[in-house]
Amino acid sequence: MSEQRSDKLGPRADEEMKHELSGLLTSGHQTHAEEWRQAEPSGEDQPDVDVMPNGELIGGTPEGMDGDDVQRRSDFAAYVSSTHYPVAREDLVERAVGSNAPDWVLGMLRSLPEDRTFDNLNDVWTTLGGHSETQRF
Repeated sequence: MSEQRSDKLGPRADEEMKHELSGLLTSGHQTHAEEWRQAEPSGEDQPDVDVMPNGELIGGTPEGMDGDDVQRRSDFAAYVSSTHYPVAREDLVERAVGSNAPDWVLGMLRSLPEDRTFDNLNDVWTTLGGHSETQRF
């Protein structure tokens, strides 16, 4: 006797979909490089999916930062996070230009010291004067 199932997809398609979504579910942010593959943003009359109705970030904010710091660093990182580190300022600027970064991001990157390499995104962010979460020991 064959097993009856009520789902519309078979086990193979279910596993494929599970694999495709695993990065998004574990990381909490988009994992697709192609813009057309990313999830649609919230509608104009809908709250952002990562913000509670009162405007607080879901999950709170790291110690040492407030919601604005987290949002600004996230917006900034969207244009330079896929860069391979360590990296020089010129390479960061070039990457941001290639990502069609807004003027405020390019201005921040161009204000970085020219003679320095950066080990990671947090190194870039704190050099620019951005706040970073404090370490818990």
